[in-house]
Amino acid sequence: MSFPNKQGVVDRLEAAAKARSEMLARFRARPSADDPVVLARQSARRAVVDAREARAAERAAQRQAEIERAAVMAEAERQAEAERKLAEQLAAQERAKALQAEQKAQRDARYLARKAKAQKRR
Repeated sequence: MSFPNKQGVVDRLEAAAKARSEMLARFRARPSADDPVVLARQSARRAVVDAREARAAERAAQRQAEIERAAVMAEAERQAEAERKLAEQLAAQERAKALQAEQKAQRDARYLARKAKAQKRR
C-alpha cells in the first residue's frame, strides 16, 4: 500500500499522539477557576449581563407605563364623550321644551284670535 508523502503507520500514529499531547498541554495551561484573570473576566461578563437585564427591565417598565398612560387617556376620552353626549341630550331636551312652549304659545294665540274674531261677530 502506498501512502502520500511516504508516511507509514508509525509516522501517522506518532503525529496523532503528538497532537493529543499538545491539546492536553493547552488544556492544562488554561488558568484555573480561581485565577484573578478568570475572575475578572467572569465579573465583567456578569456586569454586562446585569446591565442588559436592567435595560430590559427599564424598557418593560416604560412599555407598562405607556400602556397605563394610554388606558388613562382612553378612559378620559370615553368619559369626555359620555359627558358630551349627555350635554347634547340635555340641550336637545331643552330645545324640545322650548319648541313645545313656542308651539303652545302659537296655538294659544290662534285660539285667542279665533275667539276674538268670534266675539266681534256677535
